Amino acid sequence: MAKKNEIEGMPSREAVLDFIKGFEGRVTKRDIARAFDVKGPDKVQLKKLLREMTDDGLIAKDFSKSLRPSDRLPSVQVVEFAGLDREGEAFVKPVNWEGEGAPPKIALAMGKRHKGPAMGPGDRALVRLREVRRGETRYQAEVLKILPNAPASIMGVFHGGENGGRIHPIDKKNRDDYLVAAGDTGNAIEGELVVAMPVRKGRERLGPRMARVTERLGDVSDARSISLIAIHAYDIPHVFPADVIKAAKAAKPVVLGDRTDLRDIPLITIDPADARDHDDAIWAEADTDAQNKGGWHTIVAIADVAHYVTPDSALDVEAKKRGNSCYFPDRVVPMLPEELSADLCSLMPGVERACLAVHMWFDAEGNKIRHKFVRGLMRSAANIHYAQAQAALDGITDETTAPLLDSVLKPLHSAWKAIMMARAKREPLDLDMPERKIELGENGHVARINVRERLDTHRVVEEFMIMANVAAAEELEKHRVPAMYRVHEEPAFDKIEALSDFLRTLDLPTPKGQVMMPRLFNGLLKKVSGTPVETMVNEVVLRSQTQAYYSPDNLGHFGLALQRYAHFTSPIRRYSDLVVHRGLIRALKLGKDGLTEGEIEEMTMVGEHISSTERRAMAAERDSTARYIAAYLGDRIGDYFEGRITGVNKFGLFVLLEPSCGDGLIPISQLGADFYRHDETHHSLIGERTGETFRLGDRVEVKLLEANPFTGGLRLEMAGERHPGAAGPKARRMASKGRRSPKRGGGPQSTSPREKTEHPPRRKRRRP
Repeated sequence: MAKKNEIEGMPSREAVLDFIKGFEGRVTKRDIARAFDVKGPDKVQLKKLLREMTDDGLIAKDFSKSLRPSDRLPSVQVVEFAGLDREGEAFVKPVNWEGEGAPPKIALAMGKRHKGPAMGPGDRALVRLREVRRGETRYQAEVLKILPNAPASIMGVFHGGENGGRIHPIDKKNRDDYLVAAGDTGNAIEGELVVAMPVRKGRERLGPRMARVTERLGDVSDARSISLIAIHAYDIPHVFPADVIKAAKAAKPVVLGDRTDLRDIPLITIDPADARDHDDAIWAEADTDAQNKGGWHTIVAIADVAHYVTPDSALDVEAKKRGNSCYFPDRVVPMLPEELSADLCSLMPGVERACLAVHMWFDAEGNKIRHKFVRGLMRSAANIHYAQAQAALDGITDETTAPLLDSVLKPLHSAWKAIMMARAKREPLDLDMPERKIELGENGHVARINVRERLDTHRVVEEFMIMANVAAAEELEKHRVPAMYRVHEEPAFDKIEALSDFLRTLDLPTPKGQVMMPRLFNGLLKKVSGTPVETMVNEVVLRSQTQAYYSPDNLGHFGLALQRYAHFTSPIRRYSDLVVHRGLIRALKLGKDGLTEGEIEEMTMVGEHISSTERRAMAAERDSTARYIAAYLGDRIGDYFEGRITGVNKFGLFVLLEPSCGDGLIPISQLGADFYRHDETHHSLIGERTGETFRLGDRVEVKLLEANPFTGGLRLEMAGERHPGAAGPKARRMASKGRRSPKRGGGPQSTSPREKTEHPPRRKRRRP
């Protein structure tokens, strides 16, 4: 039996890593628990340790859930033909290589199991790897099975005409063009964005790669092509199968039946002005209970998606596959077909809709004292957008808000003020990073880029959603029904140590030996508020946080300072919420369409899957935003901008152009004639000869050299003096002596959010 860490009662990271490296064959969490005698509740902590090691890049998890050191490839994986070495021997590379630098060199041995022809350009194979480490060759691959040609399709820009041409893929990792024969152009024209299928002519394997155009998507310079590029690049499902569309069209409105009648309660929806689906409605009144003087009775009603999307149905299989809706400036890729997402499951004004609602009672100080879930039928009194609701509360009403001001809007606002009192005592993490919003004109091109404005009405809806989510988690625990928790773990120890080291350079030491709580971060943020280092410290604190995820294991929500939290309020666009709805239906015996035993057995796997689809959607949205901004700045080449350093790396600086005009890179080679050393602790690049220092948070003047709408890349160069964003004695010595007035770029500053927000803060904030 392996030895435990005597202090923590758990194996150390080093011990776990050594065990995995020395284990013969596949190693799983169960193997590690057995080796270190980890039992019972300690297994949750072991799972947390392994997750932290995965997040920090020490280990990796394969599809079989086996673990391996992150610098070692899986023993069985898919590879593609990569070429011939000097001796004419074939070598291959991993299909989905995401590591740093070039992929490792893998020598090819066709093996005993494979009797077919040798691999050639465009071929993929399932192989078994073994480490050999001979010169540049680290692995040898034995072919188990040749797979169909990949990629199944490619997206790229067509260059040529009727007599053939070539396709330049938009995928950054796919650098080789495909040739298109005269009969395979599909009538594509020069500069058009196309989808194509790779083809092979005859038995020739060492010639140029060929492709056949299967779909024309229009002028690649059209801004509306940008989201299509992101959808393809991240393999986001965007076409519903025929059986899913058929099921959605067959769905019918519900009748009252055994449901609770909520139709006479003036529930309202408050959403962005351009929202197409409305899945949550709210209402509040002063509590009439004499025992709760000054308290509030509230209702949060959520679209009853579980009524239409039942376990293992065609709609359910597709929703689970997608995991969530994806939002782009010009379109939405929905989790559910529009027949449901924009109609039967949308709480439109004046229309009867099925809902799952929670009554919540709060005392005068905003503490939730009880709650009750019902499956009901409601009729929304109105749909109001955020700015419209805020204007009404500020005294400017219209024909929609005037009749609701005293009866609905003011009680909602007053109940929110009480809830905020309890929130203040709880002290969740108070980071509010600005979010960019891209607005398109009628021609599909970017009209302006804004930083959204935070209104009280945003916070009203946000807090009501948070409390409903808490109630859902509490109810499922009460009935011992598994929940799909939204987990946000406390920061890892090594990240806190790195943060402490950085803060000491600003004469801001952090307390040692204390239980890490959000209020400790809040105290730090308040201390630097209004100082030159405010932005920099906010950025570093944000980077110290872990990423939230979905799991049936409750490890709490650090950012919100809550012991239990489960997403309940957006089942139209998040599969996690649908799982929680089914759990409540099972727990409270509200129907036969609740959580099944099969679903309970798969909760861990589903949690991992929807966490990955969420990250995929975030990455696609982030990439499309970068491409839109690059297209927007395409006619600003040579202009000067004021910016702030938001990233420091050994290869250069990332600078956010202000206001809200995207992130660009200044390669280290363009910083000057000095040799710059990367100081990770200080988040700086320091010139060894001159001592010139570029630090996270510094304000700089830059010149835009290149804006590539296909990759989303902005290339910049330093064009003036720095305005250091640090206030410590070291920073003051580095301050520049002269300042130039930069030409400013960017658009207006105000906007409404597309999404309701969530803590912990992320670059793209969402509903709670």
